Amino acid sequence: MKVRERRDLGPGARDPAEQKHPPPGDRAVAVAFPGPDPDFIAQFLTHLQVERQVSAHTLDAYRRDLRALQQWAQAQQLPAPSELQSEQLRAFIASGHRAGLAPKSLQRRLSACRSFYSWLLRHGRIGASPVAGLRAPKAPRKLPQVLDADEAVQLVEVPTDAPLGLRDRALLELFYSSGLRLSELCALRWSDLDLDAGLVTVLGKGRKQRIVPVGSHARTALLQWRAQKRPADTAQVFPGRGDAPISPRAVQLRIKALAQRQGLFKHVHPHMLRHSFASHILESSGDLRGVQELLGHADIATTQIYTHLDFQHLAKVYDGAHPRARRKS
Repeated sequence: MKVRERRDLGPGARDPAEQKHPPPGDRAVAVAFPGPDPDFIAQFLTHLQVERQVSAHTLDAYRRDLRALQQWAQAQQLPAPSELQSEQLRAFIASGHRAGLAPKSLQRRLSACRSFYSWLLRHGRIGASPVAGLRAPKAPRKLPQVLDADEAVQLVEVPTDAPLGLRDRALLELFYSSGLRLSELCALRWSDLDLDAGLVTVLGKGRKQRIVPVGSHARTALLQWRAQKRPADTAQVFPGRGDAPISPRAVQLRIKALAQRQGLFKHVHPHMLRHSFASHILESSGDLRGVQELLGHADIATTQIYTHLDFQHLAKVYDGAHPRARRKS
């Protein structure tokens, strides 16, 4: 089934806060900033929240990284962040490296700076971006941990006669069936599900909407869960306390407990089900582009990590089966 996708907001660049190809008329538009010494970081964060509508998690990350830049500049008795030069930004990244920040954290910090200065450039506040050409240390790419097909089935087939059994079964089946992100599952409402057609509509990163299939086992589990609750169409599929959505932390703890109850004594977490979904689809179909669309990845390079998992599996098969691959004892 082909996945249909459309974008509500944002150009779909890898960085949710940065336009890869801004409209020509938006590249050097001067705007009025209040006050003699405006807090450009605060205004940029407001832009992310109101106009770009990034997630709360993304907004918090940008706030931490840009305030760290501001505090570093003050400690070094340097100008405001909007007036820093390239060598000063390089020194800022180097200070984080010396402080022991991981390469991924440094990459995120540099990405926040790059988005901030691109925003200043588009609004005519600076003549050139001081982060152009700067690079953070490369982070070693870890292969995602996955469940094999038997383990995935073992996990999702939790007893439905236990308290919250129907909910747990529906939650696990939907995770594994559709490859949802944790935030997408927590925000899901019944109106987002078309169980007759076997489809679910989710709003992912960068306010990007996608429609993905729901498998037959997940449909059955969701129908049983809905029949027990009899919710309104606008109600949360998986409610928490009151009318609020279930919290991501509650889902994490529940999946960990269910995995142990089902005899899976490994660190099972929500994203492992998404990884398992992607790995199993790719292993069966070989359709990398299709997996990209199902996962909602803006860049196919993000999806290619699963090809390494597939190759790793094939390498193990080869090592165990080919007579010339076996090492002499």
